Amino acid sequence: MWKIVLGFIVFAGLAIFLLNKGGDIDISGEKHGSVRTSDSYSA
Repeated sequence: MWKIVLGFIVFAGLAIFLLNKGGDIDISGEKHGSVRTSDSYSA
């Protein structure tokens, strides 16, 4: 059981590290009414 918890903690830490290292990644959810110019797709 403790191996599962340890693996999850390591995986979560690695994911957060990679997201922070990426720089321009927004994980705060959808933003309605704001104009974003960095979109690589057109809806």
